[in-house]
Amino acid sequence: MGEYTEYEGALDASGMRIAIVAGRFNDHVTKLLLEGALDTLHELGLDDVPVHWVPGAFEIPIVAQRLAPSNDAVICVGAVIRGETAHFDLVAGQCASGVQRVALDTGTPVVFGVLATEDVEQALARAGGSHSHAGSEAARTAVEMVNLLRQLP
Repeated sequence: MGEYTEYEGALDASGMRIAIVAGRFNDHVTKLLLEGALDTLHELGLDDVPVHWVPGAFEIPIVAQRLAPSNDAVICVGAVIRGETAHFDLVAGQCASGVQRVALDTGTPVVFGVLATEDVEQALARAGGSHSHAGSEAARTAVEMVNLLRQLP
């Protein structure tokens, strides 16, 4: 293998401006995701993190769009559970598309920490339960991406 330059973002949030957008719908899950994100940001050196509550996942992208230009990253957390909404695919899909569009349009990392699960048990398992912690993972992703983008030519 030939020579190459490698770039990787450090997990150090010191001095960063990161905002969180949280969907209130299914807040019994979203609050756990938020807690994991805030705890992880604290561990990585950041404590002053504003949280912006919106009614549900569908409203997350517009607030992320407003926040992206004045922040180093925006973390989006929420929960769309198939059994609790008849329009699950629309809400989850449009939220994901909107979050991606904001990131691409602004050049700011906008991290998708919104769960889209079949049932409450799956959501809780991914919100710090037996499977993983999507809120914590979203926070790490945001910090890593900010540091990576700062290194790119």
